[in-house]
Amino acid sequence: MTSYVNESQMASSKPIPERSLRTTSVILIVDDDHNGREILAALLRPYHYELLFASDGYQALAMAQVHTPDVILLDVMMPGMDGYEVCQQLRSIPITAEMPVVLITALDDRDSRLQGLRSGADDFISKPVDAMELQVRVRTITRLNRYRLLVDERRRAEQIALQAAAELTHAYDRTLEGWVRALALRDVETEAHSQRVTALTIQLAEQIGYPQERMTHLWRGALLHDIGKIGIPDAILLKPGKLTDGEMDVIRKHPEYAYNLLYPIAYLHPVLNIPYAHHERWDGSGYPRGLRGDAIPLEARMFALVDVWDALCSDRPYRKAMSTAYAERELQDHAGILYDPELVPIFIQMMHQRKPTS
Repeated sequence: MTSYVNESQMASSKPIPERSLRTTSVILIVDDDHNGREILAALLRPYHYELLFASDGYQALAMAQVHTPDVILLDVMMPGMDGYEVCQQLRSIPITAEMPVVLITALDDRDSRLQGLRSGADDFISKPVDAMELQVRVRTITRLNRYRLLVDERRRAEQIALQAAAELTHAYDRTLEGWVRALALRDVETEAHSQRVTALTIQLAEQIGYPQERMTHLWRGALLHDIGKIGIPDAILLKPGKLTDGEMDVIRKHPEYAYNLLYPIAYLHPVLNIPYAHHERWDGSGYPRGLRGDAIPLEARMFALVDVWDALCSDRPYRKAMSTAYAERELQDHAGILYDPELVPIFIQMMHQRKPTS
């Protein structure tokens, strides 16, 4: 049975549920004439709409904002605020701006209809109201409106999902940075080194036209390149002097430690190339897998240049920083042996443009 709200209930009626939660369309009938409201209600009652009523434009504006009806049937000729002005006001309020409005009018001339369109009306029904025309127009509009609401709801859901994904990704990235800081608690140079080589790796990637959509993975991989050193004992990791062969064997396990740490996390699969392969060398003499040439992932080949450059140009516990000229010669002398021969000149040119060679 149709839920009917009479005029004595209008001011105290509770808000109807949001449109996305409704199972019945809500129609707001606006007419200063009681008989006019009753005629429309009688014509719509068999179709089980939720009917609301307003007797003037001010009440219509208030009820539209509270109840968010699916359709507003709005009489044009009303004292105080006529239907055209009500329609204009509805279009100026964000919550009611998209509500379908059908003007009910005895005026059938061209100028009146144009004025209605300019005020924002969606449709017209002429008086006296034809029952079939009213039912068809209202049904069509409510269906279209519900479809629009579903599209809007889906769009909002997608926006919420995208925002949630972005917030989750941000949280993940802050976690990765936290891991690097945790490693820095053991080795005070690790965090500064990680930040430097990450920035340089991104810059080199831009120089060679690396795909922009993969830059975030590259950033994460560079940031985490030494995360496997968490598994290296302090006595070896922080040793101020030269390492023994046995100690070097332990150090060389850190790419495998990184792989074992990161691989179980599906989110980090795309970043593994640098932590796992940045010590592979062009001639196959690197570790842990002895990859050769183009079999070494591009990300690891780029990072190898950056990592060696930064290592040579930074102070270490066992020596002072080398000059950039020395680092440049090191890369040039080993291009095609340890390092990708095509990347070496690109990287060196980039560093020349970045700062003068000392």
